[in-house]
Amino acid sequence: MIYQSDQLTIKRLEGDIVELNFDLQGESVNKFDQATVASLTAGLDALEAESGIKGLLVTSGKPVFIVGADITEFVQLFGSSKEEIKPFTGINNANFNRLAALPYPSAVAINGFAMGGGLEICLACDFRIMSTAAKVGLPETKLGILPGWGGTVRLPRIIGVDEAVMWMATGADKRPDAALKAGAVDAVAAPEQLREVALTTLNNAIEGGLDYKGRRAQKHGPLPLNDIEAMMSFFTIKSMVGQQAGKNYPAPLKVVDVIEQARSMSLEDALDVEAEGFAELATTPVAAALVGVFLNDQLLGKVAKGWEKQADKKIENAAVLGAGIMGGGIAYQSALKGTPIKMKDINQDGLDLGLSEANKLLAKRVAKGRMTADKMGDILNSIDPTLTYAGFDGVDIVVEAVVENEKVKGIVLAETEKEIDKDAVLASNTSTISITRLAENLERPENFCGMHFFNPVHAMPLVEVIRGEKTSDNAIARTVAYANKMGKKAVVVNDCPGFLVNRVLFPYFGGFNALLRDGADFQAIDKVMERWGWPMGPAYLMDVVGIDTGVHAANVMAEGFPDRMQPDFKSATEVLFENDRYGQKNGKGMYEYVTDKRGKPKKVVNEEVYDLIAPVCGERAEFDKDDIIMRMMLPMAIEMARCVEEGIVGTPSEADLALLYGVGFPPFRGGIFRWMDTVGMQAIADASAKFAHLGKAYELTDNMKDMLANGKTYY
Repeated sequence: MIYQSDQLTIKRLEGDIVELNFDLQGESVNKFDQATVASLTAGLDALEAESGIKGLLVTSGKPVFIVGADITEFVQLFGSSKEEIKPFTGINNANFNRLAALPYPSAVAINGFAMGGGLEICLACDFRIMSTAAKVGLPETKLGILPGWGGTVRLPRIIGVDEAVMWMATGADKRPDAALKAGAVDAVAAPEQLREVALTTLNNAIEGGLDYKGRRAQKHGPLPLNDIEAMMSFFTIKSMVGQQAGKNYPAPLKVVDVIEQARSMSLEDALDVEAEGFAELATTPVAAALVGVFLNDQLLGKVAKGWEKQADKKIENAAVLGAGIMGGGIAYQSALKGTPIKMKDINQDGLDLGLSEANKLLAKRVAKGRMTADKMGDILNSIDPTLTYAGFDGVDIVVEAVVENEKVKGIVLAETEKEIDKDAVLASNTSTISITRLAENLERPENFCGMHFFNPVHAMPLVEVIRGEKTSDNAIARTVAYANKMGKKAVVVNDCPGFLVNRVLFPYFGGFNALLRDGADFQAIDKVMERWGWPMGPAYLMDVVGIDTGVHAANVMAEGFPDRMQPDFKSATEVLFENDRYGQKNGKGMYEYVTDKRGKPKKVVNEEVYDLIAPVCGERAEFDKDDIIMRMMLPMAIEMARCVEEGIVGTPSEADLALLYGVGFPPFRGGIFRWMDTVGMQAIADASAKFAHLGKAYELTDNMKDMLANGKTYY
């Protein structure tokens, strides 16, 4: 053994080859934490002192290769200066440079995920052999940063600028066929043959059959572009990347900028440019927000897995009641992820609609090459449409997704409970109705909970799992396990009007209606909030949700929280509802919806809307964009603070992700609590004072006042 630590080993093999094996003890994956970086430095010291070596094989002792840097260590960088951040990348860059300069060839066997720094060490090796089960990628831009261990330097020199920029700007994982086609890897092998192919490649290089020195020269030199070629290439790339990334995500364009600056430089000088770009991005609030989202997502996953482990049995068979768009979406998602499901409705038309929804979604996958027709058939066959309760005694969970009417749901749930096993979980996909109240007519309320999906089910990651007063931990655990199996992000919340997402969404809509009352133009509000980062403004969002649904939910919220959600004026949305303008579902709401040439709905403005809402709206006036933002966001932020303080949701981290995954809160802002930390509680308090005349929805909670007085933050 040449070197051994808790992170890696270096030992001799036959034929004067040495193997560097990454195997981080106590962890399920390899990652470049500070201990691993230090071990690699020490290992290289030992390796350079060893004589008689002809080649180096780099491997992993885990099912994955290396997943990248330890993201938790990034947090300490935020708030630091560029000069303080730059050394973060320096130590491992030195390691990779030393590895690349060893006086003999190197080959790496990529057996699983090689992401970020995991791929960057592969790029430092001379030859890369990839398992058919592996994926590679440089996802750093998804975290608001860029590759900091040579990725922006080596990858363009290996696969070309255009391809390398696309890899880094999108941060997408690459499968073996794509990596091989691009030239990022030299060969692809079945998992059981990977080591043998890597060793054969390495021996071929040792014997002179492969020119590893020429490869090194290519990675150390400038990009093979003259000035005119470079000018044209980078102009085109910047335009394309800028259009796709948008102004709120600076990292993708910074990748292009760094590559362009370093195009004619040597490796060492180019790495300095990369380090400068990395440090510059790491000081931005966008990086702090996106890294925060990543870490929050890991936390959410751990919490959900913790619930799943508590479940006393697996969900093997499911059922959904109501086969409309929502029921069909639930059936599709369940079947797609491997849980057979019965889909019940009271009429055949409903079943046909549900099956049509599932068929349409599966056909899209087949058309895109993501699924075979045979697989599509198998999935459709695992959806069992039925008009009766036959076979319901054999299901483990039933999700009720009938009309959002408390009386109707109560009748259906009580009827269903009699048809299922006494041990089965019964869940309601309600968006507003109290789980505790719905449980009153049930014989086994401990087996009942909420399971609130967001529309469209296949696209929206979030599922709220709602605990009623009598819901058991086991019912929650099984339901979370089912959500996990469906590929959803489950957030467990306690029962209250609107639960979590709708409870905080309707103060946002309340701010919108108050702006209209005071003379703001709904199109102007939409533009401001979209520029702020929302995927759609509040008027458009209300059309998508459904104005009829919105009015119903607003009434529920007003009844539950009359002190701050009961308006003292008639709203524009109520007027539109009374005039049968329900939004996208009937083609007319705040906007009107026509079909474009591609058959997709396109929103247009009809001046008739302004005439309809004029009696409840003030004279048209322009509002400062910052005032619009605060009047919209402050009620949402304060209500979310109440939810955490009341224990409706466990942590600010879970709350932030619920809004990201449920309604598309801007990821680059990190979540509503991250946003409040970024702007500062003083700015929140100032806005609260400025808009105090608008009512209690704008009044800080006692805890928020305490945070202000004591300089506390949510993160």
